[in-house]
Amino acid sequence: MIRVLIADDQGMVRTGFTVFLSGQPDIEVVGEAADGREAVARAVELSPDVVLMDIRMPVMNGLEATREVLAASPASKVLILTTFDLDDYVYEALRAGASGFLLKDASAAQLAEAVRVVAAGDALIAPAITKRLIHEFARLGGPRTPTGRRPEELTERETEVLILVAQAMSNQEIAQKLFVAEQTVKTHVGRMLTKLGLRDRAQAIVFAYESGLVRPGE
Repeated sequence: MIRVLIADDQGMVRTGFTVFLSGQPDIEVVGEAADGREAVARAVELSPDVVLMDIRMPVMNGLEATREVLAASPASKVLILTTFDLDDYVYEALRAGASGFLLKDASAAQLAEAVRVVAAGDALIAPAITKRLIHEFARLGGPRTPTGRRPEELTERETEVLILVAQAMSNQEIAQKLFVAEQTVKTHVGRMLTKLGLRDRAQAIVFAYESGLVRPGE
């Protein structure tokens, strides 16, 4: 079972998400939180697999709560939820360590699938969101402060896979481009993440741009 914590300041939203997700055979809602500070406390208490985190909450916003949740409960994944399709939040949410970004107007089926994707260790980043992320790097004027991790830690093939991941390609698309099996791509992605000390594809995208390995427009 995928254990989920729902953090949202609107009671009706929490109830709706709880009712729907609890009806899924592989998902269990283990708790709720009405603000960011409570979300952190509940995450520490419950160690959920996935935290559905609203961006705009009182006491502590979703971005700061995401940072604290992942620091206190590293095994948890955070899926950011918002009613606002705001560019400013996309970059900051991923940089805070979130594994996905989903609008609240997504369908119930999309929400359940998003929880499964994030719980499995993959990133939920639609190509459109990645494009906005790239836009943000361009607006900021290129790479941010270097992370200290060098791409030279990777093999040539792993570096190639990282670049394609940063271009929002799925494993299937990467496999087709490199003329290899999809399982081979998954292996390369896993090794790349391990060597760079990254949680998932979301952090890999941020790393690729921040390190200058990939630049906006490439």
